[in-house]
Amino acid sequence: MNKLTKVGCSALCGSLAAMVSANAGTLTVTGGADMTWMSKGNTSTTGNPIGIGSNMTFNGGGELDNGWTFDLDIALANGGAYSSTVINLDMGGLGKLNFNSGDSGNGIQAYDDKMPTAWEEPWGAGVKGGIRTVDGVGSSQNIQYTTPTILGVTAIVAMAHDVGTTDTNDKATKQTDSAVLRGYDGIVNINPSLGTEILSGLNLYVGAHYTDNADNAAVEENLYEAVGGVTYDLGPVSLGAMWSGEYTGQNDATAQYNFYKSHGYGVAFNINDSFSVSYGKHETYKAGYTVDIAQDGAPGDRRVFVDSVQAAYTMGGASIRVADVNVDNGDFSAGNNSSATVVSLGLAF
Repeated sequence: MNKLTKVGCSALCGSLAAMVSANAGTLTVTGGADMTWMSKGNTSTTGNPIGIGSNMTFNGGGELDNGWTFDLDIALANGGAYSSTVINLDMGGLGKLNFNSGDSGNGIQAYDDKMPTAWEEPWGAGVKGGIRTVDGVGSSQNIQYTTPTILGVTAIVAMAHDVGTTDTNDKATKQTDSAVLRGYDGIVNINPSLGTEILSGLNLYVGAHYTDNADNAAVEENLYEAVGGVTYDLGPVSLGAMWSGEYTGQNDATAQYNFYKSHGYGVAFNINDSFSVSYGKHETYKAGYTVDIAQDGAPGDRRVFVDSVQAAYTMGGASIRVADVNVDNGDFSAGNNSSATVVSLGLAF
């Protein structure tokens, strides 16, 4: 979304303005729509090649008597369906607290897509192909704390009580399910500029996730995820590389556990303030083992490759984006190769 637009019109907004003034806060609304078209390419999949999505976010905020600030985001998506609620509390020198109803990028989930790109990650334009990304607690109702930045270093910790679910209780309830999965994320973000211009565009990050599966009868072992990467902005050019790993634990029903390793890189070039191009490539390797330590599948069935060339042109609140995506060994099936071109028109206010 390109900008925030204050709500201010007629009698309704007059009432809102009076309310906002009385509470020393503000109310803003942002939103947009995205129309996409995908070519069939050389795939044989079925589906609708035309997609239309929309979103709207209401944001309110203010300042407390002690100088702390707060804001509340309520997001709606695709025709007004509730999406998420986010509450942020900035405590100045004490750091920041974030309360999140889920699936809006807390914890390590916010760090699986940091690669430079003109539009989306190579797998994010609608042709994922089996690429694994880390979730951590980000897709569940969670709490996050961010430390103040000291000498370019920021630390983040987050926790969720029921990892992997989309439950959004409006009030706290007593836990009665012994199979609830408690999850924890930790991240360190480093911007080691140290006052030097050449390092000002450098950013490094590393994060990890742990889910306690001890009370889950279906999975004997705990879930572990990790992510790390580096990005560097140098004028109109942005470079980045990342890796991630995921260990799913042994499943009693299938007597199998999986370990996924992913890595990728991206480069983006801003030709001018309106036009940018990028190239990115990502790979996921799957190691699947049964209890007798026999590796499942042929080597070609264990690697997925996705690469994409993208371009984006912005005209105020409108953007035209194009992505050409290629997938090799899609969904970990040797020879399952495909390609597609995706065109998008995005509108934002």
